[in-house]
Amino acid sequence: MSDVDEQPRTLLVTLTGKDRPGVTSAMFATLSAAGVEVLDIEQIVLRRRLVLGVLITAPRDWKRLRDAIEETAASLGMQVDVDRGVGDNRVRGSGRSHVTVLGAPLKASAMAAIAGRIADCGANIDRIERMARYPVTAIDLAISGVEPEVLRPLLATEAATQGIDIAVQPADLLRRSMRLIVMDVDSTLIQGEVIEMIAAHAGCEAEVAAVTEQAMRGEMDFEESLRARVALLKDVPATALDEVYESIALAPGARTMVRVLRRLGYRFAIVSGGFTHITARLAEDLGIHYSRANELEIVDGRLTGRVVGDVVDRAGKATALREFAADIGVPVDATIAIGDGANDLDMLNAAGLGIAYNAKPVVRDAADASVNVPYLDTILYLLGISREEIEAADMADGIVTPAPPV
Repeated sequence: MSDVDEQPRTLLVTLTGKDRPGVTSAMFATLSAAGVEVLDIEQIVLRRRLVLGVLITAPRDWKRLRDAIEETAASLGMQVDVDRGVGDNRVRGSGRSHVTVLGAPLKASAMAAIAGRIADCGANIDRIERMARYPVTAIDLAISGVEPEVLRPLLATEAATQGIDIAVQPADLLRRSMRLIVMDVDSTLIQGEVIEMIAAHAGCEAEVAAVTEQAMRGEMDFEESLRARVALLKDVPATALDEVYESIALAPGARTMVRVLRRLGYRFAIVSGGFTHITARLAEDLGIHYSRANELEIVDGRLTGRVVGDVVDRAGKATALREFAADIGVPVDATIAIGDGANDLDMLNAAGLGIAYNAKPVVRDAADASVNVPYLDTILYLLGISREEIEAADMADGIVTPAPPV
């Protein structure tokens, strides 16, 4: 370092090396002896390698402090840089976002492409934090300098090219507040479509599946498609509904997501174009606060092929979201909707954060965020909750999770 006599206003101390207890305290003991003020700190540990950055005010005899810092680093067996500044820490730009990147795997080329798009629009990456390393790699980037509405479409396009998932959210207090999560059921909370499972008992599974696919792609009005499919179920024994429920498989990570967010005071709702006989039991089993679905007419122990009351369709799902939010007393901006089909679009658009989960292309294109890995608990990473925090909370409750791969 040059010994030019110009008095700096700040010093940036960057310490790197093998982490062990006492490193940070030793460095701050050296800084405290000089009576400096701390303006900013960043510290990370990556594979037992520590990087500590401290921005401090520069004392009059800053060279003596520099020498003391270097002696402390040497005694710790670490490397240090002391850079002189001429001002306080740069204020982070307006237009702040959290960008969550999900990959399985997450390749360096994908991160390079994402970082390039961020730079192209004049934004800056202020901080990077790993949220999970298995079963997917999840990375959270704090971005400043561009509005989320500008950043989102740029990164969505790049994510599709790279085969990864990206969510862009405003960096505001809503991300830390109690929220309402409203989920679709079929092919979202659970694997598969309930109506097709019931149809298997009637021997018309293929016909029902074909109509379901048309509706999910948005090629047929949902209510029309539902009534047509339910009509095919005429004379199926009502006991088939119990058999279907017992055969249902939840989406991987569904219980984890609900369990973790309930600990934090979140509220949950399921809104389905399916049937109350199934959704009511799911809600009770998982501890979900609200549910709304269609009711099958049953006479003399058999399905009549008709639906009782109004159909919960695309518009009905959005209406349910607003009503549940009002009942809880949270603004619609504090809601999260998760769905996969065209009949979820109004609900996704109404929510503060709409997430397309393993969704059809028309839904992915319209949603705020898209998750295309088969783990529903990856939603937790979008909310700033790390895998380590999840496992620590589970362990405290006596819940043991499988060990991660080495």
